[in-house]
Amino acid sequence: MYVLPMHAPRRTYESKCKPWLEHQGKAILGEGRAKLLIEIRDSASIRKAAEKLSIPYRTAWEHIRKIEEAIGAPVVRTYRGGAKGGGGAGLTEEGTRILRAYERYEQYLAGVTADENFWEALSIKISARNKLRGVVQVIEKGEIAASVRVEIVTPTVITALITTAAVDELELKIGDEVEAVIKATEVLVSKE
Repeated sequence: MYVLPMHAPRRTYESKCKPWLEHQGKAILGEGRAKLLIEIRDSASIRKAAEKLSIPYRTAWEHIRKIEEAIGAPVVRTYRGGAKGGGGAGLTEEGTRILRAYERYEQYLAGVTADENFWEALSIKISARNKLRGVVQVIEKGEIAASVRVEIVTPTVITALITTAAVDELELKIGDEVEAVIKATEVLVSKE
């Protein structure tokens, strides 16, 4: 349960994250290096990839070298051109595997950051159990499930157990008008 002030300003925040992969504590792939590998894969050229990303050709090679040093395997293979040209570059199997792992991780994080329920659950302090006493009024039985209507005497006082940090963040004081939000996916019935 989380207690919200009635007149609290509503703010929306956008979550951002920058994923990267590491191997034995060494950075392998972050956003910039991943873009470089994507461009090499798509253009079949380190030079074209560097130009598209507006980085020096030498810097592109330095990024590739750092990735390869960190994992101990080549991630890019180059092809020499002949008299008619034909040179180029592509990702090795390991380069493709690392890039795929990065893209999956990036997609996962994008899904998490877009999931409003995930962020709500992080920011709201929810009690595990919410018990309200009442009297059973109606029972409607189906083959598998039953609906049980319970009358709760009102007005009632609800006690919320929240952290002292939440009290401080909300600047709660006696006499404040608040909403008590009970968050649950199901209502259970128990009998003593």
